[in-house]
Amino acid sequence: MIVNKRSFSHQYLGEGSLLDMPKPTTPKAAKTKPNAKQKVSAPSSYSAKDITVLEGLEPVRKRPGMYIGNTAGEGLHHLIWEVVDNAIDEAMAGFCTTITVEFLADRKVAVTDDGRGIPVDIHKQTKKSALELVLTKLHAGGKFGEGGYKVSGGLHGVGVSVVNALSEYTKAEVRRDGRVWVQEYRRGKPLKKVSAIGKAKGTGTTISFIPDPEIFTVLDYDRETILDHLRQQAYLTKGVHITVFDRRQKGVDDAFHFYFEGGIASYIKHLNHHIEPKHENVFYVDKEEAGTRVEAALQYSNEYKENIFAFANNILNPEGGMHLAGFRSALTRGINNYARKKGYLKEKDENLSGEDSREGLTAVISIKVPNPQFEGQTKAKLGNAEVKPIVDGIVYDSFNTWLEEHPRDAEAIVGKCLLAQKARVAARAARETVLRKGALEGLMLPGKLADCSTRDSARSELYIVEGDSAGGSAKQGRDREFQAILPLRGKILNVEKARLDKMLANNELKSLVIALGTNIGEQFDLTKLRYDRIIIMTDADVDGAHIRTLLLTLFYRYFPELIRTGHLYIAQPPLYRIQKGSAVRFVYTDAELELAKKEFEKLKESKKSNKTIKQEAEVAAADEAAETGEVVESAGGIKFNIQRYKGLGEMNPEQLWDTTMNPETRIMKQVTVHDATKADEIFDILMGSEVAPRKQFIHSHAKSVKNLDI
Repeated sequence: MIVNKRSFSHQYLGEGSLLDMPKPTTPKAAKTKPNAKQKVSAPSSYSAKDITVLEGLEPVRKRPGMYIGNTAGEGLHHLIWEVVDNAIDEAMAGFCTTITVEFLADRKVAVTDDGRGIPVDIHKQTKKSALELVLTKLHAGGKFGEGGYKVSGGLHGVGVSVVNALSEYTKAEVRRDGRVWVQEYRRGKPLKKVSAIGKAKGTGTTISFIPDPEIFTVLDYDRETILDHLRQQAYLTKGVHITVFDRRQKGVDDAFHFYFEGGIASYIKHLNHHIEPKHENVFYVDKEEAGTRVEAALQYSNEYKENIFAFANNILNPEGGMHLAGFRSALTRGINNYARKKGYLKEKDENLSGEDSREGLTAVISIKVPNPQFEGQTKAKLGNAEVKPIVDGIVYDSFNTWLEEHPRDAEAIVGKCLLAQKARVAARAARETVLRKGALEGLMLPGKLADCSTRDSARSELYIVEGDSAGGSAKQGRDREFQAILPLRGKILNVEKARLDKMLANNELKSLVIALGTNIGEQFDLTKLRYDRIIIMTDADVDGAHIRTLLLTLFYRYFPELIRTGHLYIAQPPLYRIQKGSAVRFVYTDAELELAKKEFEKLKESKKSNKTIKQEAEVAAADEAAETGEVVESAGGIKFNIQRYKGLGEMNPEQLWDTTMNPETRIMKQVTVHDATKADEIFDILMGSEVAPRKQFIHSHAKSVKNLDI
């Protein structure tokens, strides 16, 4: 599944990774409080003439981020999703079986379907062709009334009109009523009226568009992002054929075809292809009740985490909703019912909890509902209360039947859940031990933590530092007012291969959990977070990258809310220090180093009459460089010193503050997840117990690794 994918960080894990680290940013320093006596000057006038009314598609061009998220890569790909979603809606309505997406030269994209075709007859209210209305007016479409679509992903009728508004050129071709109808647009405005240009076989729509360079900062499509998204749509729309042609390069015609008769049952196999399943058969149900169609599939693996993906009308709901609540309830009741009936749970035994029944679960729940009620603009959560009992009833009855028909699979599932129950009890005891120990040590803080003096969590930040040496420099160089330092000794436990009880037995992880203050697992509470920014600061070498990856695995698996709410960062210490005389520069990449060398070559040497003094100074500089690990290089007759920082401990406290910890000058990357499924898959591959997928990943991406330090 790809909702929106970029890389974890190419320099860490190579192409195709999972956490998106945006362009390095310098966090703003805390704002000073305004002077209470300072007056704010009011505008000289404010009247009706100052009110601007935006007509037609002007609001979209004025504020594109409100409609497509942003004007970078995410927004660019969103244009494709909007057009494809219209074709998917036709497929869900039963009128479309084939969708084609073509990438052509000069940034042009064409999406074709064999659906009914957008209506072209004259609309009674506006006296314009329905095609022009759909392409040029916001909130115009067939998804508001009763006749157009029974179910659809789009609710507001803004999709294809937004694409038109943000494209420098758009062309709509409709095959309908035996003829081909065409209209062209320039930045959302029709160039001429809708007209018929010839005869047509069959029906359907083709929308071609060229994104507007005046709007978008990124104009290059990422093929993998597009293929993953369209593959997911093919899984969710059983029986539809989706074909992608990449014809951007002259003479190259790459083609990709997606078709899955098994629907989300095939999707489950795809999600679990790199891990060992606990049982062979995939549970699958596809039924309709009271106008709501429920499709669900699941399979357990030997992993410890749960992966459940909930969709409503083919839209991913990352926060779940009523359909997910109904599915979870049915699953837990079904397993407990079977375990009691077969004697796996005795009368005195407590029931398996929801957490127990979902350990190692991979599941997809997809519903088609006539009037979806999403919470929030991003459609992150489904709010239809009537959906919960429908999903609960269908899944419970079907799952009970499936367990009876597959006794070996059922035995493996119940055994997995009973083991999870024992581990949960052990984890609860371990968690309580951590809390008791923390309380005895005073305010729940570990002794190795050098805390900050402020108690305002919105201002404070925690640096997680590799090793005591770097920790010492960081403690001396920090601003004690708002910066706390927690040094870690060695590499932490790989939590991808361990349950919570084993994890909490690790002293380093225990200290981190106590320092954060949020608790962990089912008792996690974001409101108790003690620091607004959690910053991972490790060495710029292989060991540092490994420790960073282990920490990211920990946060992704056990503190996902910290990532989702934007609290997790990665510090960017410099790779080199380059100096000529009193001029010093810190650079972060090899490319920056080469640029710095060229700039230093242009610096004029100060004229000295005494050559002997100059020679002695150069010798002294070379001796000093040898002691500090610097290298004296010469280019264009200019000598300068270069120091390669392999460890944070090689920097003195002042240098560490100036380059990596000072809010005015530092560079940090904020860790975000744009694609939960891809993120999950990459963590499984890189940090899981299966060796073969990891080997294949390394072989595939070895050539793309940068700054490899062995």
